[in-house]
Amino acid sequence: MFKVEQYQQSKEKNYDLLLKQLSALIEDEPNNIANLANASALLNQFLDNINWVGFYLTEGSNELVLGPFQGLPACVRIPFGKGVCGTAAETRITQRIADVHAFPGHIACDAASQSEIVVPIIKNNEVVGVLDIDSPIKDRFDEIDEKYLEKFVEILEEHI
Repeated sequence: MFKVEQYQQSKEKNYDLLLKQLSALIEDEPNNIANLANASALLNQFLDNINWVGFYLTEGSNELVLGPFQGLPACVRIPFGKGVCGTAAETRITQRIADVHAFPGHIACDAASQSEIVVPIIKNNEVVGVLDIDSPIKDRFDEIDEKYLEKFVEILEEHI
C-alpha cells in the first residue's frame, strides 16, 4: 500500500525520497503500462505547480503516442522532431523550456502550459518514449529538477 509522504526537506532530499518511492512501486511489477501509470501518479503527487505529467511512447520508428498521464486530455500523436516532446525524442537530449511560447514549433495541447521539461527514455539504445511535464508557470523547472527527473527516468529504464 502506498502512503502519501510530506515532502518538507530540501529539494534534493525530497527528490531522493521520490526516487526511493519509485523503485519500491515498480520493483516487482513487470507490466510497463502499470509502472508508467504509477510513475505519473507519483510525480503528480510530488511536484507542485504542474498541470500535466505523463508519458509519450514510441510507436513505429519516428512517432510518439500518448501513454499513461495525469492531467487534462492531451495530444495523442507527436512526430519525432516536432514540439518539445518530439525534439527530445529526436535529439535524445532533455529539453527544459522556460517559456514554451518561445519554443519554435511548440505544440499547444493545454493553453495553460507556460514551461515544460521532457526527458527521453532510452532502452537498448532506442528511444522508447519520453517523460513530459508541463507547468502553468514560466521557468518552473531548474537544474535540480532536470538532474533528478533524469535519475527518475534512469530507474524506469531499468524496469521497462
